[in-house]
Amino acid sequence: MTQSSSYTANFTLDKAHYTECYTQSSTLEHNKKTYFKANILTVFGLIILFATPVNPYAAWFVIALGILETLSVYYHKPWWVTRQMLSKASNSKVTLTIDEQGILTESFHVNSRILWADVTSVVETDLGFVINFSLGKSVTGKDIASKSYISKACLSDEAISFIKAKNPVMV
Repeated sequence: MTQSSSYTANFTLDKAHYTECYTQSSTLEHNKKTYFKANILTVFGLIILFATPVNPYAAWFVIALGILETLSVYYHKPWWVTRQMLSKASNSKVTLTIDEQGILTESFHVNSRILWADVTSVVETDLGFVINFSLGKSVTGKDIASKSYISKACLSDEAISFIKAKNPVMV
């Protein structure tokens, strides 16, 4: 006879939660490769400005796009957190239920379930778990993947152990 396990936790989608989500799940690195597109746009704009008879407004527009791209990469985290804080789900209470079927997230705005059969991997971070899962196949036949973050701050030790035990691929 197997025992059915179910763990429930509550948390609020506040700035601290969104900041933790971003820092623990983001793969953006600030290196030369990340800024490559911005640098190319800026250099291309400068070439247009100084080496061609094209209207300088077009050149300045391309230079401005390069600078905007640089700023969007540099301020990616605060911009992402701000966008989440401006969403209608911000500051709402969320009930998280982890059971034999999967992970159920319920709030006033969103009700979603990630089935364990759809989970491709679980990456344990210092402060939580990044759940990678499949949403199915696209029209072209490729897998549509997504990820979700669960903070350990709202989980009991038993729930953490349960996630580790249910994990198909622990990274």
